[in-house]
Amino acid sequence: MAWHHRHVAMTLAGRAETATQAKILRLLRDEGPKARVELGDRLGVSRTTIAAEVARLVDLGLAADAGPAASRGGRRSTLVDLAPQLRFVGIDTGATSIDVAITDGRLGVLSQLSEEHDIKVGPEKTLARALELTRKQLTELGIERPSGVGIGIPGPVDFHTGVPVSPPIMPGWDGYPVRDALARELGCPVLVDNDVNVMALGEQHAGVAKQAQDFLFVKIGTGIGCGIVVDGQLYRGVDGCAGDIGHIRVEEFGPTCACGNTGCLEAFFGGAALSRDATAAAHGGRSEILAAVLDERSALTAADVAAATAQGDAVSVQLVRDGGRRVGHVLASLVSFFNPGLIVIGGRVARLGHTLLAEIRSVVYRRSLPLATGNLPIVMTEMGDSAGVVGSARLISDGVYAAD
Repeated sequence: MAWHHRHVAMTLAGRAETATQAKILRLLRDEGPKARVELGDRLGVSRTTIAAEVARLVDLGLAADAGPAASRGGRRSTLVDLAPQLRFVGIDTGATSIDVAITDGRLGVLSQLSEEHDIKVGPEKTLARALELTRKQLTELGIERPSGVGIGIPGPVDFHTGVPVSPPIMPGWDGYPVRDALARELGCPVLVDNDVNVMALGEQHAGVAKQAQDFLFVKIGTGIGCGIVVDGQLYRGVDGCAGDIGHIRVEEFGPTCACGNTGCLEAFFGGAALSRDATAAAHGGRSEILAAVLDERSALTAADVAAATAQGDAVSVQLVRDGGRRVGHVLASLVSFFNPGLIVIGGRVARLGHTLLAEIRSVVYRRSLPLATGNLPIVMTEMGDSAGVVGSARLISDGVYAAD
C-alpha cells in the first residue's frame, strides 16, 4: 500500500522497507518480544537476514533490543521488541460521538477521551474537535508527533484516497479530504476507513474475534453496518461499501431512510428509528415509563429504551424484539451466504442487551441453514467504546508495519 504523503515528515519512526521487516513488526505487535533466533524460525529466513533486518528496523526507529532471551544453549540471544517511542492515534467518529485514543506500538491504550458530538456539523468542525482531543492527549503524554493516525467515519470511504463517498448521514462530507487534512495537521501518515470496518479490526485485534479467521462484526448504532473479515483480512469490496447492510430492504413499504429509499433495515431499527418509535409510543400514551422520561426531554434515545426494557416496559420490549427480528432476518441470509465462524454485535443500540441478542439468535438459528449455524456463536462485543479506537490504531499500524 503506497503512501500518498511522501513529503510528510516522520520524526519518530520510518516505515517497514521490506516484506520481512513488515512480518517482524506484526509478529512483535501481535505476540510480544521475540528472540532473533525465534524470528528466523518463524519467518523461515537465515539468522544473517534477521540480524540485518532487525538492525535496519532499529535504525528506522521501529524496533529495539529488549534484554536477554531465555537461553536455548550456546550463545544467549537478545530479545527484539517494538521501539518504545512508537505511538499511534486511533480516532472513532460516530454519528453522535467522537472517541480518540493514544496507543503504544502494540496498540495498548495509553489514554482515551470520548465526548458526544453531532457528525452533521460537518467535516471542518468535527475534525477540528478530533484534533483538539488528540493534541490534548499527546501533550499530556509528552509526545511531539505520533507515528501515524487511523480514523473511522460513519459512511462509505474510498480507502485509497481517504475520502468519504456520498455518506447518507454526513452532510457536507462527500469528497472531503479527511486523510490529507489530518496528515497536514499532525505531520504523520493517516489512513481513513468506515467506522464499522475499524471496529471489526478492533475486535480482531483485542476482542472476542481474536481467534476468528472468518467473522462478521455488526454495528447497530445510529446506522447499521457490517464489517466482514475473510481469512483474517478485512473485505472492503470494490468501492469500499461492502457490508452496508443497513440499506438492505427488509419490507416493501416502510419508513423513508436517510439514503432516500424506503423499507431499509436502518429505517426500522437504527438509533434514529428507535428514538422515533419510542417517542411516538410515549406521545400516544402506550407507555407510562417512556412518557415519564419524555416529560424531562424533547426526544427519547436507545439508552432510554434499554432502561425501560430493564424495567419490564412492554412497549420497549416489543420495539427491541421487532428490531432484533429484522436484524436477524438480514443476518440469517448473510450466514447462509457467507458461512462465518462468528458474529459479534456492537454499537450503542446493541446496549439494549440480552433481549436484543436473544431475538437475533433465535431468528438466525431458526432461519439459516443448519450446517451454517451448527457451530456459530453470536455474541455481544466485550470492548465497550474501545473497539473503534483500537481498530483505527490497528489500521494505521498495519500501514506503518507494511512494506510497499
